[in-house]
Amino acid sequence: MRKPHRSDRHCLPILLLFLLSLPLLLPLILLPLISTSSSSEPLRQPPTVPRLAYLIYGSSGDGVRLARLLRAVYHPWNYYLLSLDAAAAVDERVDLAKFVASDAVFEKFGNVWVAGDADEVTRKGPTMIASTLHAVAILLRECKDWSWFINLSAGDYPLMPQDDLLHIFSYLPRDLNFIEHTSDIGLKEYQRARPIIVDPGLYGSNRKDVFLAKEKRSLPSSFKLFAGSSFVVLSRSFLEFCIWGWDNLPRTLLMYYTNFISSSEGYFHTVICNSRDFQNTTVNHDLRFVMWDDPPRPAPINLTSANFDQMVESGAPFAYNFIKDEQVLDIIDLELLKRSGSRFTPGGWCVGNSDSAMDLCSVHEKPNVIRPSTSSKRLERLLLKLLDPKNFKSGQCK
Repeated sequence: MRKPHRSDRHCLPILLLFLLSLPLLLPLILLPLISTSSSSEPLRQPPTVPRLAYLIYGSSGDGVRLARLLRAVYHPWNYYLLSLDAAAAVDERVDLAKFVASDAVFEKFGNVWVAGDADEVTRKGPTMIASTLHAVAILLRECKDWSWFINLSAGDYPLMPQDDLLHIFSYLPRDLNFIEHTSDIGLKEYQRARPIIVDPGLYGSNRKDVFLAKEKRSLPSSFKLFAGSSFVVLSRSFLEFCIWGWDNLPRTLLMYYTNFISSSEGYFHTVICNSRDFQNTTVNHDLRFVMWDDPPRPAPINLTSANFDQMVESGAPFAYNFIKDEQVLDIIDLELLKRSGSRFTPGGWCVGNSDSAMDLCSVHEKPNVIRPSTSSKRLERLLLKLLDPKNFKSGQCK
């Protein structure tokens, strides 16, 4: 795995901590997001652009999808780790690594890696969260200056260019955590919390699913269980706590979730909401557009062109779930990302000739040049709603 350029190894300080009371803090968050201002006001110094660290993961048959997703979300200011689990063929992982190694842009900026060792992943078992923590540990080791971690699966796709996301996130406190969560777990108490499972992936078994022990367990008394979406946008400071654990909470909960069904939908949620240092940093949203049947089934519906307007109106920067080569992906490319074929999503870093047949991003300038599009306004509206005092505090770890 190639290391980042030396110039990428400096650290950005965390801008704000949630040490102030909510009435004092929220105006600091919301004010910069309000774009309407008097022309007589002096121009503010633009904020520091944060770096994002992505995990893009898939399984057997997902190599081509990961390559397309990478080009759609790529920005030279960010970091990207691609991972295919052990169910993918060796040739597929080799092809993905060759795709990254052969691209001149990836070579120039040195910010894309493909995980060489494949993790055994059982979707309903703790190996899913173990694989995610492994990826986080790699990103913490290799890249010293990112602010948020975002996990994307092969079924995800962006709804706006990275310039829009980076622009809006420039104005946010670096310790905010976007994680959908609730303590009202309902039937999940009997379906997930009380059963004891064994994940064969932890022991190198070829078995593809978890199996249940005969015994049941009671709910824990020393911490409160939370559950939610497995998709997250988590701060570096919180993930350092999970990996390095300056108290026993992350390790204790990791052991508990080793025998928990779908631990990826509960581990981070329970850690953050039982930690005094981080429970007030949560925003109860995963920044994904997802649609469910009514009543909901175990998996969300597959998105199509019929859902395009709803995706756009949501203001979310990502959507899930798309099947391979779904036609709406081409519509998103054309209308929202302004890309086509195997080209990158253009941004401020791309300075190629628009009249040329070549990719605009084949010619580039400084990676921290950000030129947001109108999509940033949709994300701004979503965040203003989420950070409104009526929604922000009431949605935290309840």
